[in-house]
Amino acid sequence: MHNNYSFAIITPSYALDFARCQLLCKTLEQHSLSPIKHYIIVDQQDWKQFQTLQHQNREIITVESVIPWWIKKVTLFKNGWISLKSLPLRNWIIQQIVKLSIAQYITEDVLIFVDSDVAFVRPFNVQNFVKNNQIRLYSIPNAIASETQPLARWCEVSNKLLGLPPVTYPTANHLGNFITWKRDNVLALHQYLEKIHGKSWIEVIANSWHLSEYILYGTFIELILKEESQHYYDPQMVCHDYWKTTPMSEIEIKNFVFNLPDEHFALMISAKSGTPLQSYIPYVLPKQQTTITGQSPTIFCMEN
Repeated sequence: MHNNYSFAIITPSYALDFARCQLLCKTLEQHSLSPIKHYIIVDQQDWKQFQTLQHQNREIITVESVIPWWIKKVTLFKNGWISLKSLPLRNWIIQQIVKLSIAQYITEDVLIFVDSDVAFVRPFNVQNFVKNNQIRLYSIPNAIASETQPLARWCEVSNKLLGLPPVTYPTANHLGNFITWKRDNVLALHQYLEKIHGKSWIEVIANSWHLSEYILYGTFIELILKEESQHYYDPQMVCHDYWKTTPMSEIEIKNFVFNLPDEHFALMISAKSGTPLQSYIPYVLPKQQTTITGQSPTIFCMEN
């Protein structure tokens, strides 16, 4: 038995990923076995386009509505934001702030971060991520072996922000594609950062050039909240990932889909790979008609 936790899926997206986000929404509706709220977060300039995805259980939120007034988009620069309390911000840091901020604007108990290039391919129930009143936290122990590994810098920044001693290697990795956080813990993280640094937690994050929100939260749970977090650690991935920056061939797509591990209920073919969406839609929605309709909000047409 467990508490009646409420869940929300959080998906940051933008105009170029609109069609992929459509696919995510459709497959979420098809495969989720329990009611779940879905929040899609986009820049104000993309809001009108994404409004076509608005649904009873789906809400479109703008980035500008969840960041403070002192951070503004710079229209002259593609990926730039100006800040009155820090150096100019990259989109990367804005994404971290948005993910860490959303807990202040929604009421669901558990936040699940799912990127817009993910598609669900098997039935799943988010209640399966509750065990003995605890929520799953994706954590691969000892995955980051030394300070020479690329992810080590994010670990070191997280320890510094949290006022912890230098990282002891090997250490855990919390990066993944289906990440579950507890809302109460995120709010506790905000308070902890403000207590340590004597200023708003967003200012703290905004002044960090290198940061991973997933490693920051995971470090906070493992080394500070510990048992109080009501998390259990789970190294099992649930999403079949393709992270390469080269397009998949048709044969590679077939092998990727048909070799989906039994415990995976979603797949992710990175948008950065350049793999055309229409090349794998038939494998994700094999019984659906798929058509490209140019600039129309409906990128592919699907049976009800």
